Amino acid sequence: MIRLARMGARKQPYYRIVVIEKRSARNGRSLEVVGTYNPRTNPASVELKRDRIDYWTGKGAQMSDRVAKLVQQNPAPAAA
Repeated sequence: MIRLARMGARKQPYYRIVVIEKRSARNGRSLEVVGTYNPRTNPASVELKRDRIDYWTGKGAQMSDRVAKLVQQNPAPAAA
């Protein structure tokens, strides 16, 4: 599953977008970090490793609702 793992101090959330077993804890051991999301910046900053996300979804990984929305809102740059 591809989902968010919360980082940062109390009341200062920062998220990593991670590939993790579905039954693992939210901040449990992840297989790979495929991006970051910081909602505290204006506008919120999102960094994604598109090739790795495509690889894991091709292997059968499902995205959480929030991660799917982030990926949809930040389309990949067009190849020149």
